[in-house]
Amino acid sequence: MQRLNILVVEDGQSQRKMLQGFLKDEGYGVSEAESGEEALKGVREDYFDVLLLDYKMPGMDGMKVLEEVKRLNPQIDVIMMTAYGTIDTAVRAMKAGAADYITKPIDLEELSILLDRISERRTLKRENETLREELRGKGVTTDQIIFKSSAMDEVVNLSGRVAHSGATVLLQGESGTGKELLARLIHALSPRSERPMIIVNCASLAENLLESELFGHEKGAFTGAFRKRIGRFEEADGGTLFLDEIGELSPSIQVKLLRFLQEREFQRVGGNQTMRSDVRIISATNRNLEGRVKEGTFREDLFYRLNVVTITVPPLRTRKEDVPPLIDHFLRRFAIKNGKEARGITPQAMDLLLKYDYPGNVRELENIIERAIVITRESVISSRDLPFAGEPSRSGQNGLITAGTLKESVEALERQLIQKAMGESLNHQTKAANLLGISERMLRYKLKKYELKS
Repeated sequence: MQRLNILVVEDGQSQRKMLQGFLKDEGYGVSEAESGEEALKGVREDYFDVLLLDYKMPGMDGMKVLEEVKRLNPQIDVIMMTAYGTIDTAVRAMKAGAADYITKPIDLEELSILLDRISERRTLKRENETLREELRGKGVTTDQIIFKSSAMDEVVNLSGRVAHSGATVLLQGESGTGKELLARLIHALSPRSERPMIIVNCASLAENLLESELFGHEKGAFTGAFRKRIGRFEEADGGTLFLDEIGELSPSIQVKLLRFLQEREFQRVGGNQTMRSDVRIISATNRNLEGRVKEGTFREDLFYRLNVVTITVPPLRTRKEDVPPLIDHFLRRFAIKNGKEARGITPQAMDLLLKYDYPGNVRELENIIERAIVITRESVISSRDLPFAGEPSRSGQNGLITAGTLKESVEALERQLIQKAMGESLNHQTKAANLLGISERMLRYKLKKYELKS
């Protein structure tokens, strides 16, 4: 992870020295300032990744310092320290651009986790920008890779790291989350990018047709086979074969795919000649393959061959930060496609779109925006252009606690979301952390904090 340079802004000398000593012991570069004016002078003259900023200080208070720091350098992450954890304080700090806030007395373990999270996020963003530059250098457009959430930051980053290897990759996630897009990204960044990427949907063809589609067939192999056919494994030689909905494979095709993964050999339907092909397999599923292995409907040995690297794509409802940039992207795209002007979306319509749960994920959002562009009479999309205008939000029906102070509400919501993620992942902490968009270390801390047992 990236080594952070931190400026501690605290008027209390004992607190400032304590924090400075702790952060140095943790390996960070640390400077200190005892007033807002001194902090701003330091930001103008030196480089800092993070400001650990006291809210209540004589003279220039923390809010004024935060606003000025964000004007000078929006890239600096600010953690507000406050003993005054009111709704107004937290809301104002977050609106002004604070990355997070922490209450006094400072929990040093919580502070360490917050800094780890900032460091991880900065590392991911830097690596992802390098990935985008690499894609642009290969002439591949990055216009389709639209996200803002840290959860997708991690997914895209992992995709970029595995791209340069030859490992088989299993993409897991609900329908419409963008698994094919990630497969294209992996192929584009791989040494195989100059060779073809072939896509096969394993659920769209009957068993006998799928076998012929994948492996090809000889003339006369079955009724209607009037000529020899080259299969997808041969067509993708030197490139990538993307097998979508891999969980739908029949037992007999599972056996043949396993043989190929083990030996890199196959035979055409109706043929005796053993063929070889240098193909990288990327597969995708919206099914729980581990569950299907336990049921006996999916081969365990094939499962382990396919998931050398598993990438789980989170559903859109768990990463609502991605909704606004996706909306902007789809507005521009479908306005051009339909020859219409689209200057934006009303706050009421945006509110509805942010509250909706998207069972169809990004694909559903795409369809909603295209429909709105087609039917609207205005240049700005309004709530009446949406298919669920006037309907209650699905998000409002989950019984989440929102009463009490901000701190109580946030903790209650956080506790419930962690319980939900742990349930969905069958108590698998790595998967639960991915669903929540946080690190495993942060999840372990939260489990301990809320006394939640796996």
